[in-house]
Amino acid sequence: MDRFFLQNFFGSVFSRKKTLIFLSLLVLVFLILGACFVTTSAVYDYHLSICDGFLTDVCFSDTNVFLIFLQRTGGCALLLLLILIGSFHPIALLLPLAVLAYRAFTCGGCLYVFFEYYGVTGAMIVFVLYLPVHLCADAILVFAATLAFARAFSFCFCACDFLDLLRDALILLGLVIAVCLFEMILLLALFHPIGKIL
Repeated sequence: MDRFFLQNFFGSVFSRKKTLIFLSLLVLVFLILGACFVTTSAVYDYHLSICDGFLTDVCFSDTNVFLIFLQRTGGCALLLLLILIGSFHPIALLLPLAVLAYRAFTCGGCLYVFFEYYGVTGAMIVFVLYLPVHLCADAILVFAATLAFARAFSFCFCACDFLDLLRDALILLGLVIAVCLFEMILLLALFHPIGKIL
């Protein structure tokens, strides 16, 4: 049954190739824009604070890794919820577009700061932790937005539509949890001693 749901889910996503390509290009464009416009003082300071937070609260935090996992999962789940709200009406699709654009823009700016401000250490963190996890999470959010676009023009607020939305939301949440578990494993392997899991 689980395998059927997963096949149906991924079939629904990849059958909407134009929407998937459009949203992927949106993410790519705002990623580039984020890296290009980070040179202004206020924008640079904003992205520097995000990078500092990632280093102090995730990579080199004294907090146990399981708590970091819960915090990161909760943050991604909130973004997922905001994107899925777009399923209710075409006007609500502005929300997933805004979430994807903002997330890609900040990612682009942070990549610039990691390389420019932190140098070799920043590059290592980008390639072994920040970028792989970010890209995996972004892929899930793009999948969610693709399904939101597919539903928004025909959502009827009936039990069947809500059940379909709930099913897809649970699958997406499962994927988010898997990505955050992957991040937790990387943290344990590279940054945190094993004892910090509890």
